Amino acid sequence: MGDKRLIYLDNNATTPTDPRVVDAMLPFFHNVPGNAASRNHPFGWAAEEAVDYARDQIAKLLDADSREIIFTSGATESDNLALKGVFEMYQRKGNHIITLKTEHKAVLDSCAKIEKMGGSVTYLDVDDKGLVNLIELEKAITDKTILISIMWANNETGVIQPMKEIGEICAKHGVLFMSDATQAVGKIKTHPKELGIHLMAFTAHKMYGPKGVGALYVNRKNPRVKVTAQLDGGGHERGMRSGTLNVPGIVGFGAAAEIARNEMDADAERLSKLRDKLENALHGAMEEVYTNGCKDHRMPHVCNVSFKHVEGEGLMMTFNQDIGVSSGSACTSASLEPSYVLIAYGLGDDLAHSSIRFSLGRFTTEQDIDDTIEMVTKGVNHMRNLSPIWEMYKEGVDLDAVVWSEH
Repeated sequence: MGDKRLIYLDNNATTPTDPRVVDAMLPFFHNVPGNAASRNHPFGWAAEEAVDYARDQIAKLLDADSREIIFTSGATESDNLALKGVFEMYQRKGNHIITLKTEHKAVLDSCAKIEKMGGSVTYLDVDDKGLVNLIELEKAITDKTILISIMWANNETGVIQPMKEIGEICAKHGVLFMSDATQAVGKIKTHPKELGIHLMAFTAHKMYGPKGVGALYVNRKNPRVKVTAQLDGGGHERGMRSGTLNVPGIVGFGAAAEIARNEMDADAERLSKLRDKLENALHGAMEEVYTNGCKDHRMPHVCNVSFKHVEGEGLMMTFNQDIGVSSGSACTSASLEPSYVLIAYGLGDDLAHSSIRFSLGRFTTEQDIDDTIEMVTKGVNHMRNLSPIWEMYKEGVDLDAVVWSEH
């Protein structure tokens, strides 16, 4: 990428692997090459011991039992295993699942597959701040409901759902509670037992660990949760997920979890200040700038901002040689459709199309923020100066009353 200084503010898509994590992983690529399932020689024993240690590191981050951590290839697989695994295991009890329209595609697409398998799924709306309506959630529960799946923190806006209250509703009705906590684990306190969460998906590469390794938390007691395996072949991971374990990746995952446990509070405090500086500066420098989602209940490192009468993809082209940001979910960035998350918040296509997600990280500096403020402000002003719609707005034309011709 050359010697040019680049600014990375797309940490919700993936985080840089912490050098300390890389150091922990390196021996397991060559010096300790064993398969953790090879229990008849020292190489296998060393690999198994390393996996057990990492599992314990991750469990401590969650205040969980290490036997409740099931390794997968990432959060997408964990979501699939939780949703489909619960549906198949508990379908004699019921076939109904409740989720939100703003969930990650890994959850929404899994739910769509469950519907094809004979399941029934309720997709709840959120309010204009991105929060679930707890009354509507409880109303949606039927005698066939087996699982409620609600994302802890939204990947596009950072909005945090009321997890404690949702857990209480699930406990009241005897329904399992699952959360895609991919954007929350390692960034804020995520203790599933404390909040009545029975299954929780997360991944290493969102918390300064390597890509290609994730986990599913599965509650062992009160109740003991069971899931039907989605991969067959060897019965690894307590029969829930077969496949040779990614030992270097798991070691890195464990190291990332331990670093997060020790440093995430300080990281959060520092990043929230930088995030607020960025957001306040953008609002102060320009008019018609909007922050999307609930500002009082969101992750400390994320802000999603819309610049009215500016097309987000075009705006990014003014600075994307210098700054890495996102105009929506990384998993849907190939599409030019407006963000389905922001549309669910009630934004019109114009504001949804003009949104930029800034997600700061452990290695973000104050200089990065200062430079970003300057380049984004310059980019917005440049785009607006070229825009006849912005000119009409400045002249006082009521754009909502304009009838636009299709020809």
